[in-house]
Amino acid sequence: MGPRASGGIFTLQNAYKSFGESEVLKDLSFCIEAGERVAVIGPSGAGKTTLFRLLSAVLKPTSGQVTTLGRDTRRLRGRALHRLRRDIGVLYQNDNLIPHLRVVHNVLMGRLGDWSLARALVSLFWPQELHRAKAALQQVELAEKLWCMPGELSGGQQQRVAIARLIVQQPRVMLADEPVSQLDIRLGREIIELLCSIATSLGNTLLVNLHTLELLHGNFERVIALRSGQIFWQGPPSAITRELLQELYGAEYRAMHLDDVPLEQRA
Repeated sequence: MGPRASGGIFTLQNAYKSFGESEVLKDLSFCIEAGERVAVIGPSGAGKTTLFRLLSAVLKPTSGQVTTLGRDTRRLRGRALHRLRRDIGVLYQNDNLIPHLRVVHNVLMGRLGDWSLARALVSLFWPQELHRAKAALQQVELAEKLWCMPGELSGGQQQRVAIARLIVQQPRVMLADEPVSQLDIRLGREIIELLCSIATSLGNTLLVNLHTLELLHGNFERVIALRSGQIFWQGPPSAITRELLQELYGAEYRAMHLDDVPLEQRA
């Protein structure tokens, strides 16, 4: 299985990530404990998506250490790496569903980490463990869409199907990379609240790369702000000030209409 390391669900120690001459992440050190709900924010090009890829062991650090679920990701290969990824559920902003497969098949893809290749192939014709797909879709209030094609669903419904797939997967941690950036604020709030509810019911750790700052309050315990590949600030949503956002986002501040974002009132 590879060496274990102590610490939280995620522990970064002086982690760097470069692509050629471009240094995308620089000297990141922080820890995320089991059960935390953390939002990651920052301007375009801050390195948020690259950070999520490091945490999910899709990428390995150029230097420093990234420990995920007690494993040093640099040292993992083969089956050990596969088992680690099995315990990490990832939700993206788009391309979540395979368009030519019905909803039931997309949901059951959450079981691929546990099935043999033969069983996965059989499931394309005769869906295996159908009860799991039905129960998961019931949880996201889409039970009637079991046999639909993804193209028949709205954007918000497609994200709910992707969340149903996570429910079926039963991961230990969920990473959502800008999952609501293409939805309006009402649907975005529904998806974020659903993710938080699922994380609570599964006893999971949840990290969300969030572009819509209106959704921070009431959903997350901690915010990590990245700028130019480094940690610019971290703390509770209630500690975020207008001045902090102006400094963090710079030229993007006005383009994102952050003057209109209500800030949480501190007691």
